[in-house]
Amino acid sequence: MKIIVGLGNPEEKYKLTRHNVGFMTIDALAERQNLTWQNNKKFGALVCKNNDILYVKPQTFMNNSGRVVATIMSYYQLLPKKLGLLKIKDSNLSKILTIIHDDIDIELGKFKISVDSRSAGHKGIESIINYLKTKNFKRIRIGVKTEMAEKMPTDKFVLQKFSQEEIKTIKNLFSIIAEQV
Repeated sequence: MKIIVGLGNPEEKYKLTRHNVGFMTIDALAERQNLTWQNNKKFGALVCKNNDILYVKPQTFMNNSGRVVATIMSYYQLLPKKLGLLKIKDSNLSKILTIIHDDIDIELGKFKISVDSRSAGHKGIESIINYLKTKNFKRIRIGVKTEMAEKMPTDKFVLQKFSQEEIKTIKNLFSIIAEQV
């Protein structure tokens, strides 16, 4: 089984914000396969499944994404067994877990794939690392940086809505990213 998680915030007011580019991307991936999202209250997420791939949109806010990811990984028994009271740290989950999220250090219209890298201050990724006790998972980091990024605090910038032109730029990445997951 493979788990692909798009990060974002669940409320309508965040729908087309830079911080929700993970949701936008995973929505496009699901749409390409004619999948329908279902609310899974047990996981606290919207999910859809195609064969052995589970697509996930956590319905917690970004900073608490780790709880949802850990719950799903545990449910499907994809986490290493515990050793006594301690969880195994630094487990390699890179073949089964992919997280798609915004990255303020990458220019709009570009993306990078990384494995086993630190959060670089991204609170959603920090949450996932803390819950899973590892940073060794695949990440698709979608660039949202523009010249405006340096003119305002990061938290305000990532919660700004994309312009129509920026949305076109982001949408151009979806088919390329679909080949990478």
